[in-house]
Amino acid sequence: MSDVVSYELVDNIAVISVNNPPVNALSQAVREGILDAVTTAQGDASEAIVLHCEGRTFIAGADIKEFGKPPQEPGLPSILSAIEDSSKPVIAAIHGTALGGGFEVALACHYRCAIASAKVGLPEVKLGLLPGAGGTQRVPRIAGVKAALELITSGNPVAAPKAKDMGLVDEIIAAEDLKAGAIEYAKGLVESGAPLKRIRDITIDPATVEPGFFDAARKRLARRARGQIAQDKIVSCLEAAVNLPMDEGLQRERELFRELLTSPESAAMRHIFFAERLAAKIKDLPRDTPRREVNKVAIIGGGTMGGGIAMCFANVGIPVLMLEIDDEALQRGMGIIEKNYKITLGKGKMTEDQMGQRIALITGTTDYADLGDVDMVIEAVFENLELKKEIFAKLDGVCKPGVILATNTSYQDVDAIAAATSRPQDVLGMHFFSPANVMKLLEVVRGEKTADDVLATTMAIGKRINKVCALSRVCYGFIGNRMLGGYGREAQMLLMDGCTPSQVDSALEKFGMAMGPLAMGDLAGLDVGYKARQGRTDLPDDPKLYRIGTLLVEMGRYGQKTGSGFYQYDAETRARIADPEVEAMIKAEAAKIGVEQRDISDEEILQRCFYPLINEGARILFEGIAQRPSDIDVVYVFGYAFPVAKGGPMYYADQIGLKQVYDKICEFRDRDGEQYWQPAPLLKQLAEAGKTFAEWGSEQG
Repeated sequence: MSDVVSYELVDNIAVISVNNPPVNALSQAVREGILDAVTTAQGDASEAIVLHCEGRTFIAGADIKEFGKPPQEPGLPSILSAIEDSSKPVIAAIHGTALGGGFEVALACHYRCAIASAKVGLPEVKLGLLPGAGGTQRVPRIAGVKAALELITSGNPVAAPKAKDMGLVDEIIAAEDLKAGAIEYAKGLVESGAPLKRIRDITIDPATVEPGFFDAARKRLARRARGQIAQDKIVSCLEAAVNLPMDEGLQRERELFRELLTSPESAAMRHIFFAERLAAKIKDLPRDTPRREVNKVAIIGGGTMGGGIAMCFANVGIPVLMLEIDDEALQRGMGIIEKNYKITLGKGKMTEDQMGQRIALITGTTDYADLGDVDMVIEAVFENLELKKEIFAKLDGVCKPGVILATNTSYQDVDAIAAATSRPQDVLGMHFFSPANVMKLLEVVRGEKTADDVLATTMAIGKRINKVCALSRVCYGFIGNRMLGGYGREAQMLLMDGCTPSQVDSALEKFGMAMGPLAMGDLAGLDVGYKARQGRTDLPDDPKLYRIGTLLVEMGRYGQKTGSGFYQYDAETRARIADPEVEAMIKAEAAKIGVEQRDISDEEILQRCFYPLINEGARILFEGIAQRPSDIDVVYVFGYAFPVAKGGPMYYADQIGLKQVYDKICEFRDRDGEQYWQPAPLLKQLAEAGKTFAEWGSEQG
């Protein structure tokens, strides 16, 4: 039929084969080819039609190359109508993943068969969209409204056996050859006179949906939306599936899809979708750079971080050797790992067998000599540069040539650590985020002498352990933590100027942050920041600076772990409660040093917390610490819970306008002093030129 879609008759079965590597995306050529093939089948000797795909997967969704471009005919709804209206049964044969528009194609077919390892899903919500080709109308008709709500608002795929239980798949094909198995399944349907099962012909009795279901769903989803609007519109589509005829429901779905497609929230989420993929590419690293084999990993340190890192590797089948200072510490570390796995088991996300297999991959030692055969070592001890240098000197003496030596440091100088070895070319940073077995981000820190193949291997390993990797050069705090300083500083400064802790955190949480900076400080432990500040000599001599956080620690209020910090905490639920004692103390301290408190708007709170992020991000770009502005957005979305619906701090700045950001920073500088508000040269340059960070990034290549 075309270069990407072929057609053949196998006995009495028409077979349409899609071959559009790598994921058989629904490009215009694929859509046209499927339409031509289905039309051809209506007039030949075939008695049923099998739609299957070559390569590693069924149709895995839309063609991302067509994102943001004018739609080309034929549109997907035309294809689905042709399939659904076929006079002969159409059977989708699914392997790999049938996602988004690919799964909507399968849903338009009269029958769906799949191999057991296949997965199906509608992930559009992760791009701020909803399924726009009938997914919200067909899924509730065959799987029920509750199941449809979970599938579509989570965006997570389900395995074929579960999909069969839900009614989304009709048959699991046991044959090794899916094409042959699907043809036999189609022949059986023909022989039995199976009807043309069109999902559109199913109606949902509104009485089967419990009263208040949709209102309750909206409220529940709103609590976790963090600025995203697609979930609410998905609920509206499901309501339409219950209350409207199919064609009217499809029309409602298209209307809401178009609204989302042009929304700033979806634009931001699509920015992150592409940014995540771009972050994995290192500008000056040739694509054919060789990679070292990594079949066994050692972790130095079995604390919360080290244990979490060990789990990352065990989860993908890579054996781990964990080294601790003594047997007691080692057992404690193994206990943390087992406890974490049991939590996952309790949530039904893992079987007993899977837990046992993963724990078995993690073994322990207290002897550096046992590290002689590992391919990668990741040091995860506490933040002390001299200790880390001592450890790397030991590793240099016992590890085989070619082993990759990584430090999980959050702040320390990777080049100084590398200099403690005779092989600095093999050393780099792998900054995991806590809890390491949950958080998606991995900052890969490139040292001055890090070899290309070490870098290429580490980026590949990051992907293998399901992390989102972003590259940083060496500086204090790398990308994320370096930028964070001004954010935390201004959160506390706002207290002295007139805000309550609740007001600061509430403004940022309404913006979409998972947790405000003061509540986050309580969670992490106020004593951590207190100890870090004690060792710094670069902080301005200002009685306002970190005054409240310092006093709280000196009062023994470290945050959640002591039951009080900026807030009081319920002993059982850990719910935070505004504390009048703290609010009174803030007022008294402000008066003591002559600060006149005032009413502060939520807008100013956002500006004073986020504009330091943007300003420092501009410095990081100018210095070449980060490769591109979108890499910084990836770091903040995946590592610091910046709302994906806002696209990350640099994208957010572009939407505001860099001139506006620059002018406001200058205003704060004139009011509060250059020690806190000094516009970055790149920000000034772009603001004056009327350019965005994105435009600057494109110019850099």
